[in-house]
Amino acid sequence: MERGWLVVLLGVVCWCAGAAGVELTFELPDNAKECFYEEIEKGTASSLEFQVVTGGHYDVDVVLEGPSRQILYREIKQQYGQFQFTPETTGTYQVCFSNEFSTFSHKLIYVDFQVGDEPQLPGVGEHFTAMTQMESSSQKIHEDLNSVIDYQTHHRLREAQSRKRAEDLNERVLFWAVGETLGILVITVGQVMVLKNFFADKKGNQASY
Repeated sequence: MERGWLVVLLGVVCWCAGAAGVELTFELPDNAKECFYEEIEKGTASSLEFQVVTGGHYDVDVVLEGPSRQILYREIKQQYGQFQFTPETTGTYQVCFSNEFSTFSHKLIYVDFQVGDEPQLPGVGEHFTAMTQMESSSQKIHEDLNSVIDYQTHHRLREAQSRKRAEDLNERVLFWAVGETLGILVITVGQVMVLKNFFADKKGNQASY
């Protein structure tokens, strides 16, 4: 399968000091289920975000479970979802994406499972005195750049989704045009054959006299 237009959505796994998580795009086959696991400490702010980029009716089942198999978050046949939580216990948390209800449609899914806060710039916040104007500006630029990255990711997802829909629409229009062309050719040939039979009958009747 050609997925050159989805190069920008290649999976990236990010592990950072003070913040961990996974951000990737993966393909979920029909009648399949995929799970991701994350070790989370008690009281660590975490967030889950997902979006179905392509495939079928753009829907998927999502379940987030805690260490004791308790269900923290569940969505049935959803295209997009976001959930923020703070674990009350330390352990392994899992999020599962299910496409078992689909018999032939593969899904392309983007998932962002983040644990902890974004670490500050090196050297910023390591001293007890107030930050200088330069440090404050650097931290603000750092936060703005992270926001830009998030916006770019969502715009790329939206662009990929729109491109896929446009390609599907173009394919349907092409098939419809080919079908109409074949129908016109069949009708044209049929009309010629019918007219030809009319003239052949007249010649036969004239010959009998």
